[in-house]
Amino acid sequence: MSVLPLVFTSGWASGINAYAVVLLLGVLGATGVTDEVPEALQRPDVLIVAGVLFLCEAVADKIPYVDSVWDAVHTVIRPVSGGVVAALLAGHDGSLPQLAAGAVGGSSALVSHLVKAGTRMAVNTSPEPASNFVLSTLEDLGVAGIVVFAVFHPVAAAIIAGVLLVGGILLVAFLWSRVRRFLRRRKQRREERRVAAARGAGTRGTGTPVG
Repeated sequence: MSVLPLVFTSGWASGINAYAVVLLLGVLGATGVTDEVPEALQRPDVLIVAGVLFLCEAVADKIPYVDSVWDAVHTVIRPVSGGVVAALLAGHDGSLPQLAAGAVGGSSALVSHLVKAGTRMAVNTSPEPASNFVLSTLEDLGVAGIVVFAVFHPVAAAIIAGVLLVGGILLVAFLWSRVRRFLRRRKQRREERRVAAARGAGTRGTGTPVG
């Protein structure tokens, strides 16, 4: 129970940027700032991989439409990462508390990931790219701030993360009409590309225009 607030907060943060969570916790543990971080997250190879992937996400997450593709790819990765980090924080290999912590971390990561993905799809309906950059930067700073804060004040950080999670859910519900229009347009573009490809194949096969 004592580690539950940190578990929930790390899960919420993992749903937004899992690599940043691993990197931050690992660095905080390796530098001796806190002894709450398990050694598995402090390993140099883990920190290097997390750092490289964090840089990749920092770029991809700020490009319109690329961010949504990136989110789709991470629909499994972020919740799994949140669950693994939570289980490591709980310790006691194979125990019921560790399994429960993994479930809490994975679940909060999944919900926050869905909120992030839904918000990004709504933002991508805007014609200008600046909003993606601003939103991504705020997310990165927010994750960093909350994770560091959670190490020293886990209960307060968990409350903040919970408020942000509920607020995000309400925001996505409010923006859902824009998200649905975005999905319809994307489906229409895929259909148009499919028809164009079929026509091109027909033209090459017969030597004459199709239709």
